[in-house]
Amino acid sequence: MAMTDNQTRVIDGVELIPKQVGLDLLPPTFATVEDERRERKQKLAGALRIFGRLGFGEGVAGHITVRDPEFPDCFWVNPFGKSFRHMTVSDLILVDHSGEVVYGNSPVNRAAFVIHAAIHEARPDIVAAAHSHSVNGKAFSSLGIPLDPITQDSCIFYQDHTVITEQGGAVVFEVEAGKELAAKFPTGKAAIHRNHGLFTVGQTVDEAAFWFISMERSCQAQLLAMAAGTPHLINHDDAEYTQKQTGYPLAGWFSFSPLWQEICRTDPDLFD
Repeated sequence: MAMTDNQTRVIDGVELIPKQVGLDLLPPTFATVEDERRERKQKLAGALRIFGRLGFGEGVAGHITVRDPEFPDCFWVNPFGKSFRHMTVSDLILVDHSGEVVYGNSPVNRAAFVIHAAIHEARPDIVAAAHSHSVNGKAFSSLGIPLDPITQDSCIFYQDHTVITEQGGAVVFEVEAGKELAAKFPTGKAAIHRNHGLFTVGQTVDEAAFWFISMERSCQAQLLAMAAGTPHLINHDDAEYTQKQTGYPLAGWFSFSPLWQEICRTDPDLFD
């Protein structure tokens, strides 16, 4: 690389002119509801495969849901007993808020219906929700405390998550129990359900999935730090500033992009 007298950059004899590079940093828009449904289902199948790859699967536990764009009282979810690692678009089932499978031939995990239906019904502001029995989330949930702002990443959740004690540790099968849980999660991107694990929500599958992955890792970081000593907290002003810069919906959507690119490259059969 050489510099000319007027400071123009030259590489391999080519003069480089500064350009305004436009990057598409916004979620896609769709011409039809069918296109939007297809994209949501593809992202759902891909996010489930990513969860499986990261070791978030445990037996038949765990689910990610996404609201249908045409029928907002229904949501797409992974079928009961299907491996996260093998999920495909055609495997996904559509469930209404009463728990009936309205599209697909597989059974639904009742816990997925009870909790996620309650959250989707109580939170019209969200499109997707994620939960699994991830190891660090389970361990941290047993403490019954919120995440502390001890790292830049944990600041994503600063004053934007809640700890829920109701129904903690019990399998939630009853509709009223699901509604009680959802009532304790009226705002925010994440909840720590004591003795159970993590829940995250978002305006896209991408966002909800990335928040879950980041929160799971932040739980791990805090557990490690607490085991080693007493972590120093980031002060309120810096934590709040970082949260505003990194914890908004578009940031969550975009942060999922590298994971999505990787799973599309390695697991093209997810689109089947």
